[in-house]
Amino acid sequence: MIQVEFTEQMIEELKYERYHHPHAKVQQKMEVLYLKSQGLVHQDIRRLCNISKTTLTTYLRQYLEGGIERLKQLDYQGQPSELNAHAASVETYFRDHPPQTIAEAQAKIAEITGIHRSPNQVNAFLKRIGMKRRKVGFVPGKSGNPDKIAEQEAFRVESIEPLLESAKAGKQAVFLWMLPILFTPLF
Repeated sequence: MIQVEFTEQMIEELKYERYHHPHAKVQQKMEVLYLKSQGLVHQDIRRLCNISKTTLTTYLRQYLEGGIERLKQLDYQGQPSELNAHAASVETYFRDHPPQTIAEAQAKIAEITGIHRSPNQVNAFLKRIGMKRRKVGFVPGKSGNPDKIAEQEAFRVESIEPLLESAKAGKQAVFLWMLPILFTPLF
């Protein structure tokens, strides 16, 4: 059995962090050490926290190595994606040919790299390489109501055409955005 000494300050910090730390894994580590500080035997701690003997030993050794700060470190790095090796070529392609949908991006990635991924994984990959999802808008069509048609025509004649004439004369600039793009670079 690993013996650990606790001060009152450490116990209070463990008591607080086991509920208030933002990461659930760290909360679990704090709970284990808090129960240890309360004098529970390892078997009861493992049963209450639903952890293995190896996990309990790991948490206790981490605490002995660096105290509470060591318990706050998350060592799991995850598994690297196979798509990371193709990030440059996929990014270059999508800069020139932005996909309109995730399904289109998924198909193009499979075609370029030979790697098939789910829509969620494709979306996460595109975010990692700096692409941002854009909402697609629409331009409303003409109204069937004669009053509304007259109102639209009056707006075109009184507001839009003078702006366009002024822009043609070089007095001001007019910007129109017509083609929505699902993904665009962040930089």
